[in-house]
Amino acid sequence: LFNGITIGENLAKYSILVVISTLLGLITTCAMRQMFRKIRDIKLPLLIAIVMTTCVLAGLALSLMQLQSYAYLIGSPPFSNLVQFNNAPFVAMVLFAWSVLYFGYHFYMSMLEQKEQVLKATAMAHQAQLKMLRYQLNPHFLFNTLNAISTLVLEKSEKDANRMLTKLSSFLRYTLVNEPSTRVTLEQEIQTLNLYLDIEKVRFEDRLILEFDIQDKAKDALIPSLILQPLIENAIKYAVAPSMTGGTIKVCAEVVNDRLVLMVSDTGPGIEDLTNIVSTTSSGVGVANTRERLSQLYGAEHTIKLHNLEPSGLCVRIEIPCERTKPA
Repeated sequence: LFNGITIGENLAKYSILVVISTLLGLITTCAMRQMFRKIRDIKLPLLIAIVMTTCVLAGLALSLMQLQSYAYLIGSPPFSNLVQFNNAPFVAMVLFAWSVLYFGYHFYMSMLEQKEQVLKATAMAHQAQLKMLRYQLNPHFLFNTLNAISTLVLEKSEKDANRMLTKLSSFLRYTLVNEPSTRVTLEQEIQTLNLYLDIEKVRFEDRLILEFDIQDKAKDALIPSLILQPLIENAIKYAVAPSMTGGTIKVCAEVVNDRLVLMVSDTGPGIEDLTNIVSTTSSGVGVANTRERLSQLYGAEHTIKLHNLEPSGLCVRIEIPCERTKPA
């Protein structure tokens, strides 16, 4: 249209040529698109050769149709020889630019789709790893609990056996139903821990002493579900079970500068080499498990440290961002 204005053409007739050229261009590019969709995945050198050849041939065809339509509109004899392809270089260049945009768009969308698939795969692997860590329930705990229930049945303590089975059922249901990435309030976590500890209390009776020191403003803070259970399980195994007199396990929680600080301590023998902590429970539940879960969930935003207490005992200190269900 701009070309017609500059050369002083009759715009009424020339506008018809513009419409014809536009329709021819749309038909040509639609045909090219159908062909390009089938060859998008071939090797790049061959793809470039096919695209360039297609643009040249389409440019020749469009130039021929446009110039012959122009001649018909102005009432002059049809163009002949190479003159009828006079507009071919410009048309071919426009079609090649369109082709570059077409492939650029689809390559970009394909890249985004692949990136999304990689992110989904990474997230799925992340979830699978969290589930593996969460569901590594210590079989010794189950065996010991079932043995204790069996003993109660033999001693005809049906009421205690039923109470222990009920708590075991509630605890196992909680561990299996809740997703490993689920965050619960600290208050809910303590309630769940009490199910587990009530079972252990039946086994150890007065040998197991429990203490809780939970700051009020820490109760509604969110933490990963069952993040403390492996630590308490380790404390029972290494601090309470080996001792004839038993031991004390203390759970503390407080909020310091928008950070939630959790501490699990016991009165056991402690650990000789704090720089080489390896969980020796059969299912791998322990400090290593807790550290890995925290790393998966919080990255660099968490810390977990161990130190021996005086005169004896071990303290595990966890610090994570303080997140809440509602403002304090």
